[in-house]
Amino acid sequence: MCGRYSLIAEVGQLALRFEFDASGLEQPPRYNVAPTQPVLAVRSGEPRRASYMRWGLVPSRAGGAPAGPPLINARAETVAERGLFRSALTGRRCLVPADGFYEWKRDGGVRRPVRFTLASGEPFAFAGLWQTWQDPRGETTASCTIITTEANEILRPVHDRMPVILPRELEALWLEEEMQDATALASLLTPYPSEEMEAYEVSTLVNSALNDGPDLIEPVEQGRLL
Repeated sequence: MCGRYSLIAEVGQLALRFEFDASGLEQPPRYNVAPTQPVLAVRSGEPRRASYMRWGLVPSRAGGAPAGPPLINARAETVAERGLFRSALTGRRCLVPADGFYEWKRDGGVRRPVRFTLASGEPFAFAGLWQTWQDPRGETTASCTIITTEANEILRPVHDRMPVILPRELEALWLEEEMQDATALASLLTPYPSEEMEAYEVSTLVNSALNDGPDLIEPVEQGRLL
């Protein structure tokens, strides 16, 4: 699964990288993005549209955010089959920019947080789906979910799932509104190449969503790679 990530690049840099209009957007560095928080999402358009959405997909028919666990992830293996996700897959796709994400490795009774990034250190995009819903007051809110797939080799010692990171050359296709073939879209949702990623252990401060700061992404034990 993907339950925490970081996005510390400036909004101007992100606008250039993901080709969206940054007018009116503020994006302070975020080192510990957590479920139900507002997250930056990029949708199709000329230029592309960027906005903040609640992380945790809320069905359009809902009268409010569900009481249970938020739908922060959708499985690539079933996203083309499940009703809620299938309709979003064919008509409401987005990019969720990030520059790293966290998973926890079990070491006896201890869970050690590990940060995963691209080897280049550059921002990248998770494959996302979005939806809107109206609360009882009639206010419209957008929400999103991040698609996950089976872990690649660098993730496998830590977790059996990983978020789908779209190769840069496939981002435009993912956002293409005329692309509505669920099977073809699902075929894009594959593990990112391990050789293009890095991993290192970070402080347990990241365990709490209340913590947010540069010290969360500092490597421990001399930056030991896993």
